[in-house]
Amino acid sequence: MSVTDTRRPAYGLGRVLILVYGIFAVAATARSSVQLIRDASEAPLAYGLSALSAAVYILATVALAHNGRKMRRVAWCAVIFELVGVLTVGILSSTHPELFARDTVWSHFGSGYGYVPAILPIVGMLWLWSSSPKRIDRLAEQR
Repeated sequence: MSVTDTRRPAYGLGRVLILVYGIFAVAATARSSVQLIRDASEAPLAYGLSALSAAVYILATVALAHNGRKMRRVAWCAVIFELVGVLTVGILSSTHPELFARDTVWSHFGSGYGYVPAILPIVGMLWLWSSSPKRIDRLAEQR
């Protein structure tokens, strides 16, 4: 027997979050594409990380926009990976700048993008937690 999920897709803050992720997906994809096409040998690590961040933003955008149980897990993995990436690249780009001949989206904790890359995964995790159907059901049952 198949159960139909009648919940609405993301709304309110969720839609804003998906929009911001979508903008970052487009921006990071455009940036990394240009960098890799024009100057791939100039800074392969930095440009490769820019491409990786673009892929993570695309995955997070799609997963956050979908309301299914499996895609929520994918979204959790994507935003956690993103946070770890931002923190790791942020620390390394500050302590070992010689590793990064050019900046990435995540360099210096996303300073080139107003630190949004550092804040975005935290907001994403907060939204995933607060909009969790299981958590909402538990709260409703307690009332």
